[in-house]
Amino acid sequence: MAGIRNFLGAGHAPTLGAAFFYFAFSCCIWVMNGAMAPFITEAYNLSPAQKGVMLSVPIFAGALMRFPLGILAQYIGRKNATLVEMALIMVALLFGYFFVDSYGSLLAMGVLLGIAGASFGVALSLGSGSFPARYKGLAMGLVGAGNVGTAVSVLVAPALAQRLGWQTVYGIAAVAMLLPMLAMIFFAKEPPDIAPHAPLREHIACLFEKDGWAFSVIYAVTFGGFIGLTTFLPSYYYDQFGVSKVQAGQLSMLAAFMGAAVRIFGGWISDHWGGVNTLTAVLATVAVTLVLCGLAGNSLVATTLLFMLCFGALGAGNGALFQLVPLRWPLATAVAGSMIGEVGALGGGLVPNAMGLSKQYTGTYLWGFVLFSLCTVLVLLMLRTMQIRWTRTWAEKGGRARTA
Repeated sequence: MAGIRNFLGAGHAPTLGAAFFYFAFSCCIWVMNGAMAPFITEAYNLSPAQKGVMLSVPIFAGALMRFPLGILAQYIGRKNATLVEMALIMVALLFGYFFVDSYGSLLAMGVLLGIAGASFGVALSLGSGSFPARYKGLAMGLVGAGNVGTAVSVLVAPALAQRLGWQTVYGIAAVAMLLPMLAMIFFAKEPPDIAPHAPLREHIACLFEKDGWAFSVIYAVTFGGFIGLTTFLPSYYYDQFGVSKVQAGQLSMLAAFMGAAVRIFGGWISDHWGGVNTLTAVLATVAVTLVLCGLAGNSLVATTLLFMLCFGALGAGNGALFQLVPLRWPLATAVAGSMIGEVGALGGGLVPNAMGLSKQYTGTYLWGFVLFSLCTVLVLLMLRTMQIRWTRTWAEKGGRARTA
């Protein structure tokens, strides 16, 4: 208890809570089309490849919007940037409720849903901004646990769609967005950790550094894998095992919740054990479990347990990576986080596409899992090479924060 009190007293806890709430709602909205994919597929009679495109559009759009939102946050403040974004999310949801009536308008809706996916870097920087370096891993892990919004989405959206129709869910979500907006207005305050009017060139310096791209590639596996698989799982369960649309969402929730919850542990253990050490264990676990998930396609129980293990590793990896980001870019965490999140989320957009193409042209999802596993192994080799220089320059052995 004393450790928790020390942690909460070291920063501004209400801002941390508001950032978590905002990020959780944004994640919930971002994967909404994936959560309702069985209903949408039935409504428009989509092929596996079309379904993959439909699922990937919000992920790609969200990734591309992250960096501009991070830049905006540097000039108007992170709190104000979140309010602007949430207002735009409400507009996007209302478009989905009133105007989606074809596959083409559904893809346009997916682009607008990407606005919700832009929240990541700003949310983490806002929530952890008032905490000292020794607690940033835990603070970012707590805000990042807002990924639990994906679990809420795949659990709640199919049930609402079954009762009220899938387009009605957009309208309900638009009204619900008022809750995180009010929390942000009344409880959050702008942290004092960066100078918001520093030159643009200083903020985007991470774009021209090898470390920025290395972090982005790692994040393409950890977060990209998490969001891509979360979006894909309801369709996978529905197609592969013949469960109901609502049951597919419930099974997907187990994995998504595991990934969100373990993210906190990933940030905490990285503060103590080091982000590099944690990522090494994470990537090895993901590579193995992905192949096993593909091979376990005839067993619902084995598949669910393996997905839970895989998502747990992915969640811990997300927390571990963002324990390292403020150590590497202490004065530009928001922009660096947005850039890394942007490239990383682009990797997530490839996952449903790869799975859809694998199913359409080989008759099985196995080769999509195998391809993702091979990419993970390559990223692990890159990490072990890069960490030699990292631990000689800006981090302690294993990726821990350097003490003053």
